[in-house]
Amino acid sequence: MATEQAQRVRDGFRALYGGEPDGVWAAPGRVNLIGEHTDYNDGFVMPFALPHTAVAAVALRTDGVLRLHSADMPGDPVEVRVAELAPAAAQGWTAYPAGVVWALREAGHEVPGADIHLASTVPSGAGLSSSAALEVVVALALNDLCGLGLKGWQLARLCQRAENVYVGAPTGIMDQTAAACCRAGHALFLDTRDLSQRQIPFDLAGRGLRLLVVDTQVKHAHSDGEYGKRRAGCEKGAALLGVDALRDVPYDDLDAALARLGDEEEVRRLVRHVVTENARVERVVSLLESGETRAIGPVLTEGHASLRDDFRISCPELDLIVDTALAAGALGARMTGGGFGGSAVVLVEEGDVPTLTKAIEEAFAGAGFTAPRVFEAVASAGARRLI
Repeated sequence: MATEQAQRVRDGFRALYGGEPDGVWAAPGRVNLIGEHTDYNDGFVMPFALPHTAVAAVALRTDGVLRLHSADMPGDPVEVRVAELAPAAAQGWTAYPAGVVWALREAGHEVPGADIHLASTVPSGAGLSSSAALEVVVALALNDLCGLGLKGWQLARLCQRAENVYVGAPTGIMDQTAAACCRAGHALFLDTRDLSQRQIPFDLAGRGLRLLVVDTQVKHAHSDGEYGKRRAGCEKGAALLGVDALRDVPYDDLDAALARLGDEEEVRRLVRHVVTENARVERVVSLLESGETRAIGPVLTEGHASLRDDFRISCPELDLIVDTALAAGALGARMTGGGFGGSAVVLVEEGDVPTLTKAIEEAFAGAGFTAPRVFEAVASAGARRLI
């Protein structure tokens, strides 16, 4: 599939720009198994890469011109001069790749210009990190072509800066690190404070299990006010508790910390979610490493309840998926991603996939919701060169 997609993107590049690209690269979307809204609190996350990828065919230019085109968007290539890139000029989807070029140049890396043609199979707005895939694939291509010698975590940092400053979305570091650093057959246990990583074996099929992603088809936008509001609330909680980040509140001291917050009820809820979610990530790591894969199901479900009740970022569609899946025999289920729509993940025995999928589809039809998209999530490779 990756080879076919690479060939289509290379052919598209030829048709657009009249020449051969210098190469073709891919970067994946991701599913976060556990650890939601912890990354901008210096906490723990556990994403893995999807087989769905953003693919870029790229050729360097020497005249300072950047041309951007996506097979997924209407219109001709967008042309800008790299010297004129600035956050205030960011517009639409091109802000993501253009922001990467800006971030590289701002960090002192010479990018003389490029022709870029992109195509992506990562569902947009589904909470599967389509924007980070776009950023990382462009960053990796330019890193290779310009001989910058940057490592995956360094590319992730630059891509996060592009999204935070150039695009204006206050996201954490998880999505870009997952796209840049994940390995096939593994989930990535990431400490977002120091970016230390452990690759945790995650072979569900070998244990007779499947992880389904259920896309609600409800689109979300990270740059809207609700995401930023919760991030600001977490920062307020850390300040009130006198710590650098909520990561520094020990799980065993949570009750005392909440008591110190007094009548700051909204902040109390946010703090409770982040501290308990970090503990859930550590529990899942321990269970997977000890071979107790089925036992992670209830931990996933606990995470959904926390996101729904404390962080308050679920929606009726996500709650319906979780409730229906559990009633149909799923081992666990939770929303994944930034919230307010997007997707849920469901851990299920292999033989129960058809029954559970049918139950969710029927529940959505009965509620009058748009039919969901259901697919299996398989831990796949991170960013790489294809051609």
